[in-house]
Amino acid sequence: MATPQEYFDFIRGQLDIEGVSWRKMMGEYILYFHGRIAGGIYDSRLLVKDVPSAREAIPGFTLEEPYPGAKPMILVDDVDSPDFLAELLHKIFDDLPEPKKKSTRRKDC
Repeated sequence: MATPQEYFDFIRGQLDIEGVSWRKMMGEYILYFHGRIAGGIYDSRLLVKDVPSAREAIPGFTLEEPYPGAKPMILVDDVDSPDFLAELLHKIFDDLPEPKKKSTRRKDC
């Protein structure tokens, strides 16, 4: 089930901070923070990567699959506080994997 545009617009407004960008993919949204994948919006749920700093920042966290068969992520229940969300992204940034380098090698057929 795709996330409604209204929910995405709400979360995008809550995360209106420098360094946040989004990519729409198959009706859902991937959340980037300074170029690193931090999480996303899946089925009207804000999820962040399951990293140690996110576990510390969200006491009593819940792990949920963004989609069937995917690696579980941490559910962010407190989406009504822009300050909390901004602080969360800053806290988890160092634990987020760096983007993979795109290969410049050309594949010949």
